[in-house]
Parts: sequence; C-alpha cells; structure tokens
Amino acid sequence: MKPIHFLSTYLILIGIIISCKTQDMVKLDFLVGTWKMEDKETYEVWEKEGNTFKGHVYKLIKGEKHITETLEIKFIEGNIIYSPTVPDQNDGKAIPFRHNRSIKDLISFENKAHDFPKKIQYKVISDTRIHISVLGEDEEGFSYYMVKQ
Repeated sequence: MKPIHFLSTYLILIGIIISCKTQDMVKLDFLVGTWKMEDKETYEVWEKEGNTFKGHVYKLIKGEKHITETLEIKFIEGNIIYSPTVPDQNDGKAIPFRHNRSIKDLISFENKAHDFPKKIQYKVISDTRIHISVLGEDEEGFSYYMVKQ
C-alpha cells in the first residue's frame, strides 16, 4: 500500500504545481494585445500560445515597422522567466529575468547578475494602461506608460 500512497501524494503535488503555474501565468493575460508607448511611436505586442507569451517591440519610422526586441515569457523549472532578445546586444542572445513572486503590487522580473537592466517591472494601472520600469543599480533607470490599442 505504501507505493500507492507515495504515488497519490506525488500526483497531488504535481497537480498543485501545475495549478500554481497556470494561476501565475493567467495573471499575465493582461499583456495580450498591442500596447503603445505614450507620446512615442513605439509599440509592444503580446500573444499567448498555450502557457507561453510571445511578443516583440517595434518602432514606426516613416510608416515602416522596425522590430527592436523580441520577448518571451514561459514557465521553466518552477519559475516564470521573461526573456528579451535585443539583436545588437548580448551577442543576440536572450537574457533571462526571473519573476519575483514576493512583490505583490507589480510584476517584477529580475536578473541581478545582468549589467543593465537588473529589473523589468510591469504595473497594471487599468485595463488599458500599464507602467513599465527598467531599472539597474540602486533602482536607477527609466520608466514609461503604455496604452492598450
């Protein structure tokens, strides 16, 4: 009987982990869509494919779309990982930022080993407005608002 008890405990634990993963990822559903930076022709576009969010940032220059960054958020080894890729930085490789679950009033992705940024934070202001902060050492950096299109 002990192997069955172990198996059922294991299955319950797996169910709880999957449930937590799904709940955490659902909290990011607000991202889906196109967001425009206030006062600039810069856009962030997100789609959800299963439990993975894929996106990109682009600028409109003379009516042409120029992608400046690709984005991905997915669940890896028990963590939500935000991975931006900027073509002309970091040898074109994605840099992983881990979701800091201890911060409750915003969504903070962090990589303290990275030079800049060390944190990328999203704060939901309303259904159509978010505030994004890109921070380095001593919380210095820049921030901006985006409006859902």
